Amino acid sequence: MEPIRTLRSRTVVMPSSNIDTDQIIPARFLTTTTKLGLGDALFADWRYDAAGKPKPDFVLNQPESVGCAVLVAGRNIGCGSSREHAPWALVDYGFRAVISTEIADIFRSNSLKNGLLPVIVDEDTHQWLLANPGVEVTVDLETTTLTLPNGRAVRFPVESFARYCLMNGVDELGFLLSKSPEIDAYERRLGK
Repeated sequence: MEPIRTLRSRTVVMPSSNIDTDQIIPARFLTTTTKLGLGDALFADWRYDAAGKPKPDFVLNQPESVGCAVLVAGRNIGCGSSREHAPWALVDYGFRAVISTEIADIFRSNSLKNGLLPVIVDEDTHQWLLANPGVEVTVDLETTTLTLPNGRAVRFPVESFARYCLMNGVDELGFLLSKSPEIDAYERRLGK
């Protein structure tokens, strides 16, 4: 997992509310246990027609979306069923942060564990971002601030352990494994 400290990126805006995990990654793509290639299936039912051809009017199929690492979504992204594949698909596509006023709890937890930073902002900031697609923002995980092009900085909440893991590019298992020498020394002291 790549560490996240500061992201500077243009935004992709998907203003729809209640974007559920089946819309993010349809169930037919859940047969894999690998993250690779899921970005191609991201928003598949919105992104491609019945023949599998890209729909030109869908935001991810437009040239200005290429290379963007920040997705601004409508209210309540990630609702619906619990599926780790949803943040996997977003990260595999290239997103590193998703911004909304409301992010479903399980999706938020899965995102934090898989290298996707969920950023919850106030309504005014959200409305401004929705009305200004493609603007460059800075997401600073060290200071937990989102900075808009006009210099306005908005704080967002992130649990401290998840913040540590994201900033250091480790998941929970990687964190535990990094403590192996200390665990071994403790067990030696106990005579185990």
